[in-house]
Amino acid sequence: MSARITTDLVWSEIEKRLFGVLSYVNPKGQARSAGIVYVVKDRVLYVGTEKGSWKAKHIGLNPNVALNVTIAKRIPFMPWIKIPDATIAFNGSARVLPASETDPEIVKSLLRGMVDDPELLAETCVLAIQPTGHFVTYGVGVPLMDMRDPKKARGRTPVS
Repeated sequence: MSARITTDLVWSEIEKRLFGVLSYVNPKGQARSAGIVYVVKDRVLYVGTEKGSWKAKHIGLNPNVALNVTIAKRIPFMPWIKIPDATIAFNGSARVLPASETDPEIVKSLLRGMVDDPELLAETCVLAIQPTGHFVTYGVGVPLMDMRDPKKARGRTPVS
C-alpha cells in the first residue's frame, strides 16, 4: 500500500522549501540538471537565473523540465543515524521571462535583497515552472519507520 498523500500536502511541502534540482535537455537531447533556489506563488515555481545561462538557453528552446525537491529527514536527538531524504518529483513546463516583466515581489524574493542592483536586474531572467501531471513522492507524509518500506513510502497525487 502506498502513502496516502494529497495534492495540498505536497504543495505545502514544496512551499516550505527553497531548493530543488531542475532537469532539462540541451539541443542535442542530452540530459542536464542544476541545483536551483525557487519561490512559489499561485502554485507556480519561479527561479532566477542569468539571461545567458545554459538553463535559460536550453529551456527557451525546450520548455519540458523535471524538478526534484528533497526534504531532509532526521531522528531528533540521534542525528548520527542516516535516513534518506524524502523527495517530491514532477514534470513541468517552463517559460523564460524577463525580470522586468515578472511580479516585482517574486523578483525581490529571488534576488534576496539585491533587487536594487540595476546591473544584476538587467542580466536576470526568471523561469516560471508550471508543474504538470502528477507529483511522485517518497517519504512524504509517512512516519520515519515507514520509509524503510518502499511500498509504504511511495506516493502519487495529481498536481492540481
